[in-house]
Amino acid sequence: MNSRSKKFLSYYKPYLGLFFADLFCALIVSATTLALPLCISYITKNILTGNLSNALNQIYWMGAVMVALVIIHVACNTFVDYQGHMMGALMERDMRAELFEHYQKLSFRFYDEQRTGQLMTRLTNDSFDLSELYHHGPEDIVISLLNFVGAFAIMVTINARLALLLFLFLPIMGIYVYYLNIRLKRSYRRSKDRVGDINAQVEDTLAGIRTVKSFTNEGVEEQKFTHANNRFVESRRDVYQSEMYYYSGLIAFTQLMTIAVIIFGGVSIVNGALDLADLLAFLLYVGILIEPIRRFANFTRLYQEGMSGFERFMEILEIEPDIQDSAAAVELTHVQGNVAFRDVSFKYKEGYDYVLKNISLTIKAGEFVALVGASGVGKTTLCSLIPRFYEVSDGEILIDGLDVKDIRLRSLRKNIGIVQQDVYLFAGTVADNIRYGKLDAGLEEIMAAAKKANAHDFIMRLPAGYATDIGQRGVKLSGGQKQRLSIARVFLKDPPILIFDEATSALDNESEKAIRDSLERLTDNRTTLVIAHRLSTVRNAQRIIVLTDNGIDEQGTHETLIALDGAYANLYNMQLEI
Repeated sequence: MNSRSKKFLSYYKPYLGLFFADLFCALIVSATTLALPLCISYITKNILTGNLSNALNQIYWMGAVMVALVIIHVACNTFVDYQGHMMGALMERDMRAELFEHYQKLSFRFYDEQRTGQLMTRLTNDSFDLSELYHHGPEDIVISLLNFVGAFAIMVTINARLALLLFLFLPIMGIYVYYLNIRLKRSYRRSKDRVGDINAQVEDTLAGIRTVKSFTNEGVEEQKFTHANNRFVESRRDVYQSEMYYYSGLIAFTQLMTIAVIIFGGVSIVNGALDLADLLAFLLYVGILIEPIRRFANFTRLYQEGMSGFERFMEILEIEPDIQDSAAAVELTHVQGNVAFRDVSFKYKEGYDYVLKNISLTIKAGEFVALVGASGVGKTTLCSLIPRFYEVSDGEILIDGLDVKDIRLRSLRKNIGIVQQDVYLFAGTVADNIRYGKLDAGLEEIMAAAKKANAHDFIMRLPAGYATDIGQRGVKLSGGQKQRLSIARVFLKDPPILIFDEATSALDNESEKAIRDSLERLTDNRTTLVIAHRLSTVRNAQRIIVLTDNGIDEQGTHETLIALDGAYANLYNMQLEI
């Protein structure tokens, strides 16, 4: 048994009691299905052809037995249908939770190469198909196997020649099913990929709906969606064609089996080798024999759909996070805030050019350092390496003398506050979004953080104050308001190390001033690294570092770098001209 098979079966472990109860009820369902035709055969063969004076009592007694069997059958089938589905739903929940937890562990490098819609499909559609397989798969196998073997064994006792005649159909059916299964598996996998493409396209368009509308490109997005939608239809066409051949073939085989029994059974009656009561019983068992074949056909569909989903599920789950805690990782405590880069180099993937090469830099605890330079020289990348959003390719980064690789990720990131240019706010209230910096914070703490971030006044002007719903990604707020909420969130977190990634570059002058004032309060006595687009915002930095394609080109105070009349002075003068 390979590792994936073991993983597939492992999800039954928490629910073994429910699983075995489900299988037991499935066995009872199968047994009652086999027993009912025996009762009918007993009536037609023994009672009605025997002593009629005692026939009525025996018929009533046998009728009571049959009613009892039906009650048991219905009760067990009800358990299988409800509790079995619940078991599947619980297993689906467990798998979805495991996959979501795994998503959280994967680094930015993984998400740089993935489409959100595809990841969502693996979390929703694929797991539902697996739930159906986990529930129906075992019971379909048990019921089908017992019904098939039981019905065939009883048919042999009734008339061995007729039973063997039916048996001759099975190898041909087996070959037919085998080849159609291969086609079904390929079709289901392609269909799931196409559903993921549709979700990815929808997610991409809706996330950028304001850009779409501003450029009046609704038609372009409709064309892209139509293309993805049509590809899905083509994949489903292949699925339905495969299912058509599969099910039509099985129906043809089962009908041919029934015809064969009627013809050869009729010949046997004429020849005196079979009586009418036995033929009736045999035909009843042909119906039972056909039902497992139909169940098997349904199981095949569930299996192919479910295993296609499981393969996609495992493809993600088997991706090892490239950034993890080492075995000897320690907690970061009593943080002073000294940060050091030692010969740090970084590239996003093997075969790519280095974004940063041999960077060495020391930032003292409490120092306010600004990073400036042209777009694409690696300013944001350099800052992303400190909380290990990406792993350095060479060299090391130290915090208070500890290599960040030797610090537990949660502890490392807990001590770093980040304010980005592209602020992400969650759907919910103002208070919920500020509280994200400290989940157990009360309203008074939230309000205090908002006041420090110059956000309290505008919040109180909102319809419901701190309880105002701000919409998906904070769409009901202005850029400056969103930025101030993100700063309030960092105030609440209260980290010893701060990173600001062009936090004021896209704001108007009034918002920029409010944010700059709040940043000055926030940076007091904290190690602060600011990526600056507007150089006017970092004139008061204790040190300005100029990054170019060749690494650190200049560093010093604003006045020192202006006097050098080098790269920084050129950047500064260009902005003055603008």
